[in-house]
Amino acid sequence: MRRRRLLALAVLLAAPGLMAAGAKTVKTQGGASSYIQIQALAATVRRPNGRRGVLTVEVGLDVPDAKLRKEAELQLPRLRAAFVQTLQTYAAGMTPALPPNPDVLGAAMQRDADRILRQKGVKLLLGTMLIN
Repeated sequence: MRRRRLLALAVLLAAPGLMAAGAKTVKTQGGASSYIQIQALAATVRRPNGRRGVLTVEVGLDVPDAKLRKEAELQLPRLRAAFVQTLQTYAAGMTPALPPNPDVLGAAMQRDADRILRQKGVKLLLGTMLIN
């Protein structure tokens, strides 16, 4: 059972490019699609009891500009890889008894999005953050 969980986690973390196929664009009421949902990101953390846990974060992008949205959809594998790397770095430095700080993590991921797309105009949205 533990081996199966580790294998699933390894596949999730090792193949960020494969997960881009799971990204989807959500249509708003007006028919325009400005939100790109990215599948949940995961990183290993240390729990207060010394065991390992998994920090899972839901991420989305709000891209009102159609040209920039098309570029963001093309760059989804790179965006996801950068987000996972940032999450893993953040999770490695977390204090075991404290919850994750969405302000720090969101700002770091926003910088990643701006750097990869080479312009501003994308708004990073964080969803649920939980530690299992």
